[in-house]
Amino acid sequence: MKYDVIIIGSGLGGLECGYILAKKGMSVLILERQIQPGGCMQSYKRKGVAFDTGMHYVGGLGEGDCLYAPFKNLGLMDLPWQRLDPSGFDRVTIGDRTFSYAEGHEAFVETLSHDFPSQREALKKYCGVMKDVGSHLYDALKPRNEVDFFTTSLFSTSAYGFLNETFSDQLLLNVLCGSSLKMELCKEKLPLYTFAQGNNSFIQSSWRLKGDGDLIVNKLMTDIRSMGGEIICNAEVEELIEKDGQLVAARCGNGEIYEANLFISNAHPAVTCDLVKESTRMKKVYKKRISNLENTYGMFTLSLALKPETLKYFNFNQYIYKEADVWDYYSKPGPVSGILISCRCPKEGDYTQVIDIITPMPWEQIEQWSDTTIGHRGEEYKELKARKADECIALAEKFIPGLSSMIQDRYMSTPLTYRDYTLTPNGSAYGVRKDYNNPMMTLLSAKTPIPNLLLTGQSLTLHGLLGVTMSSLFTVAEVLGREEAWKLTQTD
Repeated sequence: MKYDVIIIGSGLGGLECGYILAKKGMSVLILERQIQPGGCMQSYKRKGVAFDTGMHYVGGLGEGDCLYAPFKNLGLMDLPWQRLDPSGFDRVTIGDRTFSYAEGHEAFVETLSHDFPSQREALKKYCGVMKDVGSHLYDALKPRNEVDFFTTSLFSTSAYGFLNETFSDQLLLNVLCGSSLKMELCKEKLPLYTFAQGNNSFIQSSWRLKGDGDLIVNKLMTDIRSMGGEIICNAEVEELIEKDGQLVAARCGNGEIYEANLFISNAHPAVTCDLVKESTRMKKVYKKRISNLENTYGMFTLSLALKPETLKYFNFNQYIYKEADVWDYYSKPGPVSGILISCRCPKEGDYTQVIDIITPMPWEQIEQWSDTTIGHRGEEYKELKARKADECIALAEKFIPGLSSMIQDRYMSTPLTYRDYTLTPNGSAYGVRKDYNNPMMTLLSAKTPIPNLLLTGQSLTLHGLLGVTMSSLFTVAEVLGREEAWKLTQTD
């Protein structure tokens, strides 16, 4: 059978593209190298307890917010979403002081103005920029839009520079960046667009699932299959075969060859390029450019299964930093000094069963094991993970006294884990590093030199659930046209 479209990888971007195209009547095949679909959205179970690999919370799901319409059109608003505490969905502790992020731009300004009264006007300016960038999130999809999305000035503006020009209080600057473990804070490169767009959606409204990330994966998979689409696991694509300047087939490690008219890769762009072994269209200079792009850092994740009825659920995210150095603490020697604590929403009752603690982990910290595979990294690697876990727990006990005594089991992962499961270079958490000094080199189009090969995923324009969904719409716009993609951003 020859398919209309083959999608490589069943991460969120691949599933979203598959859903949209299958709903339009196209025959869709999704090929996944792992035994379980979902990419970083998937969950895993240990002793009957489910743990997430990358899903912690999402912004912009309130009616009229930036993700509401796309998620509604993808059937994802039917899932059991829990709205986080509007008076403080994110709480940032720096030293001995804690500050709250309130939902809604006006409330956000008012809440922080109580602690920083002299910075009220600066906070208003900051929120104005976020509201403005959020209101133009999908403008590139408008059928008659003539503005080039990729040349917007916010891509070529430094986030760190803007914040320092806007705020005279360095503590407030650190507070405002303290919830940004959902992106890589890089003084030298982070564009203002990435920072503003990434934070704006959460200020609109913040949510977590009453359950694990597999709820999203399973919903999309079920709907894709109900529309005639196919999803095959244990089918690692080893080569994309080109003939006469077009891709014609995907050859998998299971010995199967699948043919299609169109190919969409949800794999990292560098991995995608490596799949094209011989091509008259994809030149070496393009491959080299993509392979040389820098990637964001990865994460150390500590997942804790707690003893029954030892920790009551808290309906917010807690960030903790030893000092006001949130832009570079992760690059300094010494114990872990900055973490995010995310609490699993219980299906019933007042007590949580799982919390996740995450902290950045630059590749250099685990590079010596880069030639190893999962389960074969040796005792020294295990000791490193255990030490990191102990440091995370010690810092978390500033917020949860006695946490150590509540733990029943603990599971750790590093960027090596993510690299081996997803093939993402260096286990990068947020894909290709965007650079305001050279935005045109680091912002990637869905199109490639091969006419019927498209890219999707967080490495294109923006990371996270918002960025992946945005990129999925940009990708399907290349197939269906901008007008059809634009409709998916509307509820009427």
